[in-house]
Amino acid sequence: MLIKTFGSAVVGVESITITVEVNTDIGIKFFMVGLPDNAVKESQHRITSALKNVGYKMPGKKIVVNMAPADIKKEGSAYDLTIAAGILASSGQMKSNRIEDYIIMGELSLDGGVQSIKGALPIAIQARKEGFKGFILPKNNAREAAIVDGLEVYGIENISELINFFNKEIPLQKTVVDTRKEFYQNLSEVDFDFVDVKGQENIKRALEIAAAGGHNVILIGPPGAGKTMLAKRLPTILPPLSLHEALETTKIHSVSGKLASDSSLISIRPFRSPHHTISDVALVGGGGFPQPGEISLAHNGVLFLDELPEFKRTVLEVLRQPLEERKVTVSRAKFSVEYPASFMLVASMNPCPCGFYNHPEKDCVCSPGVVQKYLSKISGPLLDRIDLHVEVTPVSFNELSKSVQNGETSSTIRNRVVNAREIQEKRFEKSKGIYANAQMSSKQLREICVVDDAGNALLKSAMDKLGLSARAYDRILKVARTIADLDNSSDIKTSHLAEAIQYRSLDKEGWAG
Repeated sequence: MLIKTFGSAVVGVESITITVEVNTDIGIKFFMVGLPDNAVKESQHRITSALKNVGYKMPGKKIVVNMAPADIKKEGSAYDLTIAAGILASSGQMKSNRIEDYIIMGELSLDGGVQSIKGALPIAIQARKEGFKGFILPKNNAREAAIVDGLEVYGIENISELINFFNKEIPLQKTVVDTRKEFYQNLSEVDFDFVDVKGQENIKRALEIAAAGGHNVILIGPPGAGKTMLAKRLPTILPPLSLHEALETTKIHSVSGKLASDSSLISIRPFRSPHHTISDVALVGGGGFPQPGEISLAHNGVLFLDELPEFKRTVLEVLRQPLEERKVTVSRAKFSVEYPASFMLVASMNPCPCGFYNHPEKDCVCSPGVVQKYLSKISGPLLDRIDLHVEVTPVSFNELSKSVQNGETSSTIRNRVVNAREIQEKRFEKSKGIYANAQMSSKQLREICVVDDAGNALLKSAMDKLGLSARAYDRILKVARTIADLDNSSDIKTSHLAEAIQYRSLDKEGWAG
């Protein structure tokens, strides 16, 4: 008897419906075709044991399992439940009259338990698109799939629940999530706040500018100056995620298996902070079975690289293209997948190996030339993609000892950032893929960042006296445009340019001796 059940394969952050055809006939062997990998082939043994332990059995007949389309490689153990349902229905142990209405996915334990899968959200989105009535999957993944409206989602813990649902029509508990309510309820939940940071008002201002214009930023300062503490609070002043951005971000984390079992929708911007020993594949994504890397997990959020010069040169260089294109393509011989990677890069570093170059109180013990060698670990092309270079100085004892918190809260700063972003949205509404000043092309820069004679004179003086590089010119104009937006000014004034010029520390000639 031939039976068809349906599962799904995740490719990139999208899914493709897989038809599992099971045919039982006279004979005794088990055959599986359709480009399955070893994990899928091993499902025979898991299914045999699981069925036996819940009171059913693998039929003593010839079983042929075909997974179509055959040109897509089927990977992982998530097809166990799909195949098991087909075998039970084909052998007459389970009714098959409603089985084609559902996508069925899950990994089986030997005792019949159902284990978690990856990519439940993109699978649910595709199931609704193709008109399936429901999605039966592990209970741990039910909440993330249930954020898709118009699809019945049932979470099960054991294969016996699936069998009873089809045989005895014992209803399964439907998982329901009010997507919008949950999204808006958790939208402002933050663990950190800028009000906790004592002093460092100039650094807070620089991060506000970075958030308002979508600019990448590097913090340079001695150990203990507060670089990491400040960076962790940057997501709290970025504009809140839109529902579309939240779904997009959740899909990536779902594919990676990074969502907790009790979570459904990511409603706060991600903050990823990989260790400096990370490999280039782990950063951008890839592997034999391609998975999203840290830059994709930081999509719509912040990627923080602490101690930037300690990262391997090859790791840093792979960032160059994603920073420009805001996506990454992982290519293999037979296929390629594309992951979104629109993130803000925040990096921090010590000014030298000992950490005390330019320190107001402590002396640097590095030998001549060592500081420049340390800074040269960061290539010019990568540095060229970082708009703000901010020097972080240690906080004084008087600031630290203040018992009263008199700084601005993150929500206050965020309001100003949101207002500036709204100005930019109107400015770039006809430019596809551009939503912030940091993404302006050279042509747009000349049209939008118009400077008067006094501003040109200031820029010329800065270029001459501070020895600023040519590449710093465009960055200064972009940052000045953002400062003007925060000031609600239609024109770029000399005060805006003056503030922007001071955020180009690493471009100054002789900065490192």
